[in-house]
Amino acid sequence: MSIKRLFDIVFSLTVIIFISPILLIIALLIKFTDGGSILFIQERPGLNGRKFKLIKFRTMHPNSDEILRNYLEKNPKAKEEWNKYRKLKTYDPRVTTIGKFLRKYSLDELPQFLNVLKGDMSIVGPRPYIEEEFEEYNIPKEVQRKLLSVKPGITGLWQVEKRNESSFMERVKMDLEYIEKQSFWLDLKIILKTIWVMLTGKGAY
Repeated sequence: MSIKRLFDIVFSLTVIIFISPILLIIALLIKFTDGGSILFIQERPGLNGRKFKLIKFRTMHPNSDEILRNYLEKNPKAKEEWNKYRKLKTYDPRVTTIGKFLRKYSLDELPQFLNVLKGDMSIVGPRPYIEEEFEEYNIPKEVQRKLLSVKPGITGLWQVEKRNESSFMERVKMDLEYIEKQSFWLDLKIILKTIWVMLTGKGAY
């Protein structure tokens, strides 16, 4: 077992034990606000392209795809923003009231510690991409293989440097930079910065 994998397991178990009351509170808030599902589960490509089920707390309305499609059709500027960032910075009609709070402080990501324990993700790594994003942004195959050459992470370089202020292609560039420079000490530095970013909510929407 590598040092990185051992660290992932110990760190994830420790976090889950200490924040279990918070996880329960978040789950109850999501359930009682609109009665929908607590978790959002989506298939993503992981290490070497192997598919896994990413787990998050649900922050969007159940019919979020339809809401987004209708909103972008009626708002050209929002469509430009979506095409550049793959996110909506000013206003996102898909996000629930509790979802806005969870996203601001990255609390929706907490269930991904289960993905880490299972071995599908690491604490630090490239973001877990969606296959459609590779096609939409014409990411070359060799770049895709590079991005998928390591396990995706809960946090990473772009999350602590620019967070959601970065464009999609800037995120790709920083993920590639992390893969080239990755080390145990760099991971520790990113984790410490992540804690600060979560506490301040800087760059989130």
